[in-house]
Amino acid sequence: MDGLVLSSFNVVCAAFGGFLLSFGLVSDAWKQQFLLSEALISLIAGTVLSHFAGFLRPDEYGCGEGKNIDAITLEFSRLVLAVQLVLAGIQLPSRYLSTAWRSLFYLLGPTLTLMWLSAGLIIWLMLPSLGFVHALAIGACVAPTDPVLSNAVIKGRFAEINTPNPLQKLISAEAGLNDGLGYPFLFFSLYWIKYSASEESQLPMFTSWLRGTWGYVVIFSVVYGVVVGYAARKLFFSAKRHGFVEEESSLTYVIALSLFVLGTCGILGTDDILACFVAGCAFAWDDQFEQDACSELFWSSVDMLVNISIFIWYGAVAPWASFATNNLISLERLLILGILILCLRRLPAILVMKHKVTEIENLFQAMFVGFFGPIGVSAIFYLMIATEFLEELTQDDQGMARGDIQYLQEAMRVVVWFLVVSSVVVHGLALPLARVCCRIALGSNRARLGNNEDAEAVSDSPGRRFRDYFAFNLSSKESQARLCPRGTGYRTLEEG
Repeated sequence: MDGLVLSSFNVVCAAFGGFLLSFGLVSDAWKQQFLLSEALISLIAGTVLSHFAGFLRPDEYGCGEGKNIDAITLEFSRLVLAVQLVLAGIQLPSRYLSTAWRSLFYLLGPTLTLMWLSAGLIIWLMLPSLGFVHALAIGACVAPTDPVLSNAVIKGRFAEINTPNPLQKLISAEAGLNDGLGYPFLFFSLYWIKYSASEESQLPMFTSWLRGTWGYVVIFSVVYGVVVGYAARKLFFSAKRHGFVEEESSLTYVIALSLFVLGTCGILGTDDILACFVAGCAFAWDDQFEQDACSELFWSSVDMLVNISIFIWYGAVAPWASFATNNLISLERLLILGILILCLRRLPAILVMKHKVTEIENLFQAMFVGFFGPIGVSAIFYLMIATEFLEELTQDDQGMARGDIQYLQEAMRVVVWFLVVSSVVVHGLALPLARVCCRIALGSNRARLGNNEDAEAVSDSPGRRFRDYFAFNLSSKESQARLCPRGTGYRTLEEG
């Protein structure tokens, strides 16, 4: 051969594989000792590999067309969400949705509605030129909690020890369900914008929203997910009883289920994300699959691979330059917007509803659940869905360009991408920063109080409990015994 073959495929494989090799060598240190999320590390890696090293070239893959890059991002996000949500549904306890329905109702009904309204209100206040309904459309993109980032926050050695198991399951189930239930909030705003341009009544808008969004997209997706998940479970265990299924096929059967639901729902034009989660829950409804065939190592590997791949891509395609140079909002106001959204989008709603959710036992747990409601892959997914829908509305019935639609598209792209990046950074650094702050506070208290009886007086204080929550010692013998039991070394928590 003459020279090097620097094709896009070769370069991408080399860059992605090299990062995985490097990350694998230090993954335990980054994730378990420094408590950094793999999403944050991958986002930074994608930015470096694309904008500095030049190994990833999204413009080249999209043939220089922004629409092609958006299409790749949309389908990539759909794929990652489908796999993650089927796995999340399978890993829930047996019949979990029927036992925790009351808590999930309050989280998916009043809480999600308040999150949508609060996010829309904050965006509207920070972007005065944007109409309130337009701001609600952007708020609908960032209202649902992201299942991919939620898994990164509630899983791992630290989370297994410090986060109660019922709370972990609740956050996982909520993220899986409200991800698909973001459709009604988004299309309420989009249909309102669509029909507001005509002089007719808003009756067609409500008809399209109730029949199209709620009836076909949401309810049909739930029914379809139940039917496919139930049928897949019956067929799988029937074949397994007859000895037709080998162990390797058992583990990949779930991935095949997610791909099948993703593809068929895409063909039918319905909510594939919600259907995937429901199918996963229906497939493992009696918990037989997880007991017989589920390998924790396999699920962790799949989870890590999809997390790393999607956030490397996001780091490569995020509109970094638009954050500082755009005609909509200054960088200072954008930073304030990010702080307000992360602080007020979810936390107040959770504090209001905490007495209705039995899994939330105290105020600290309510603050934990309220803070760790990350914005991630699902927000980008809804962003791409919204911009694709708005492309059809760029001109009115007379063929005139609609300036409000073009403004909304640009605002939606800048705001949603910035909030996703902010959430990845803030939630990725929250645990290590909290741990450092607690250790500093602990050291200052010890220096001030010494070993006298006053030190015992603060042992049950809220500050001490907060420190105990975040400052567990990985080097202690007790922690090592719980975290690293003899055997394979892959189990994260031992009973007793």
